[in-house]
Amino acid sequence: MPDEGQGCPLLRYDDADGRPAELPLTGAAPRLTVGRAPENDLALTWDAEVSRLHATLEWIGGAWTIADDGLSRNGTYVNGERLTGRRRLRAGDGIRVGATLLAFREYPVRRDESTRIAADVPTLQSLTASQRAVLVALCRPFKHGGAYATPTTNQRIGAELFLSEDAVKTHLRALFAKFGIEDLPHNQKRLRLVERALQSGIVRDRDL
Repeated sequence: MPDEGQGCPLLRYDDADGRPAELPLTGAAPRLTVGRAPENDLALTWDAEVSRLHATLEWIGGAWTIADDGLSRNGTYVNGERLTGRRRLRAGDGIRVGATLLAFREYPVRRDESTRIAADVPTLQSLTASQRAVLVALCRPFKHGGAYATPTTNQRIGAELFLSEDAVKTHLRALFAKFGIEDLPHNQKRLRLVERALQSGIVRDRDL
């Protein structure tokens, strides 16, 4: 388990026997599921009030978010408020799914982890002007944190930059390679690219 004071964010909860347990949120899997079914990343099999697939956690724009999207029968609550849509999690947030309470804890990233992330990110000078423009357009919905945001579609990027969708796809493929994420599943690449671009400072709020 990560040490307090440093390490990855995590969820704390009591297991089926009432013992303290933790789920580290390392970011290796940018999307995690919570539910009663055993195949969930956080499987609360003992809680009959939890739906088989209850909620999802996603790493978006440099922050962990939680969404229910109508998946659950009894709803998901953050700090006592029923969740609608997607919400950015902050240190100390309390989450209730069914009868189970989850506590979100967030600690500073270790220096060696910061170094590793930086090593996977290209320099601004290594991007062409077109790649940089596509990257900024992709990240635009995440201005000011954008917890409810999703990356801009290829069609919208093309319309904004007067590029064909094929040209946008070509630039994105090059960006996936430069950011070292070309081997990720297709449905994860765009979010991870946004995450890397914002986390590294390649794209800043003022660019959006």
